[in-house]
Amino acid sequence: MRAATSIAALCVLAGLGGTACNRSKNEAPPPPAETTAPAPAAEPVQVVGVTLGREVGVDKRVMTAVDTFGPTDTIYASVDTRGAAPSAALVAKWTYQDGQVVHEETQNIVPSGPASTEFHISKPDGWPKGDYKVEILLDGASARTVSFRVG
Repeated sequence: MRAATSIAALCVLAGLGGTACNRSKNEAPPPPAETTAPAPAAEPVQVVGVTLGREVGVDKRVMTAVDTFGPTDTIYASVDTRGAAPSAALVAKWTYQDGQVVHEETQNIVPSGPASTEFHISKPDGWPKGDYKVEILLDGASARTVSFRVG
């Protein structure tokens, strides 16, 4: 009887196995795994604003924008950028009247979104009165120029 029970059990198992195998052949394949869209390309770095003033906050932004300074004022330029890059070079080139360079400074930044960078110039014995400009260059290309006056 044992042999008959074992054979019956094998038949039942074979029948189930066959049914399971046949069922998988008739079933639709599983849907493909969802793919995520590629991340959008990072926005290239660009200068979006330059503000001049007499003081900056801890966020490197000018507290009150002005375009006329006293001869002994420290003159701040807050340069606003947006975008991302592994590195970028910002240059502030300060000039007097006919283009005479009074100061030039480079700061290397590693932008990953909106940011502010601060530049400043001072002259304890006083700036000559007249018209000035600060030109901001980004990676060697002129990005913004702002005029101001010492009076």
